[in-house]
Order: sequence, then structure tokens, then C-alpha cells
Amino acid sequence: MSALSVRLPESLHKYAREYAAQEGISVNQLISTALAEKLSALATEDFLELRAKRGTRKKFDAVLAKVPDEAADMRDRK
Repeated sequence: MSALSVRLPESLHKYAREYAAQEGISVNQLISTALAEKLSALATEDFLELRAKRGTRKKFDAVLAKVPDEAADMRDRK
């Protein structure tokens, strides 16, 4: 584990302390979890962008052609 010194506006630090106390966790744990969630979201966005670049209209049409031409199930209609 490594240490990191972070400067926060007092209002954000206060809110983090309050929320961490409400959740029964430390501010360090709150910040670690929040950072992990943000990094995961950014990595997912990068992954999806790379996958999207591999796609083509031809591949899309080929997959779509495999879908049966049937009416939607009554439970799916709204």
C-alpha cells in the first residue's frame, strides 16, 4: 500500500468525512473506492471505443440479418 497526499477544498473534505461516517467507513476507504470506480468507468469507456473501431457496417448488417423477422413478444411491447 502506498500513501498519497491530496489537497481537497474544505467543503469537499467535509462532505467526504460526513458521507464516510454515514457509511461506517474511513475517508481513505471512501476515496479509494471512489477512485477505483472512476478508473473502472474510464477503462470501460476506452475498451468500448477500441471495440467500436473494429466494427463495420458490413459486420453489423451480417449480424442483423440473423435476427428472425417476427413480431415482438407481447411482453416486450409498450
